[in-house]
This record gives sequence, C-alpha cells and structure tokens, in this order.
Amino acid sequence: MNKTLLKSIGAILSGFLLGAILSIGTDFLMERSGMMSQEHFKESPLYIILLVIAYRFVFNVTGCYLTARLAPNKPMKHVIIIGIIGTVLSILGAIAMWEYAIPLYNISIILISLPSAWLGGKLFLKTQKNGEVNG
Repeated sequence: MNKTLLKSIGAILSGFLLGAILSIGTDFLMERSGMMSQEHFKESPLYIILLVIAYRFVFNVTGCYLTARLAPNKPMKHVIIIGIIGTVLSILGAIAMWEYAIPLYNISIILISLPSAWLGGKLFLKTQKNGEVNG
C-alpha cells in the first residue's frame, strides 16, 4: 500500500473512532446519571431521543472535521466515504434494533449520517479557506 492510501485510511478511521467514542461515552454517562432510565423515557421520551440525536449529530460533525483535517488530499471525498459507511452501519443497526428502539430514533440516525459528514468537511474547508488551518 502506498503512503497516501494509508493516510486516507487513518483519517477515516480516526474520524469514525472519535465520533463513536464521544457518542458511546456520552451514552454511558447519560445512563449512569439516570437520564436514560425507564422513568425518564416514560416522562419525556421525545426529549431524550432528540437530545441523543443532537449530540450524535455534533459528534459526527466533529469526527468528520477530523477526517477532513487528516485527509492527505480531497477532504470532502474522505468525509463522504465516512458518511456512507455511517449510513450503512446505521441501516444495519436499525434493522437489528428495530424492535427495541423507537422508529424515530432509528430513522433519524440513518438520516443524519451524510449531512453531518458533509457539514464536518465543509467546516474544515471554511477554516482552511480562512487561514486557520495550515495545509
């Protein structure tokens, strides 16, 4: 494998792992704090689902920003790849968890994958254009 391909794989893995670690870590903290308890779900399930979707969107954008930043070239191509991977994994997760999670959650997670990836890439390009990132 050539050096550029390895850097590309590393950029995609780094962004994906950052988003996943932040999401899983936040889920864990919310569960430990009792925020995701059955009582909270009974009281305000929509609020909790919207909160989870919101922070996952932000974490996906953050991970994709990192991917674009680390990409050896064509940052938008890299973030679209990670967005496609995220969409496929979200579809598989939704299929596996359909009976256990609220459909709004499953569908939303699928729908945010590509837009959050695109936004992370665009934010990187904007900071690069403004001279805030040394390329």
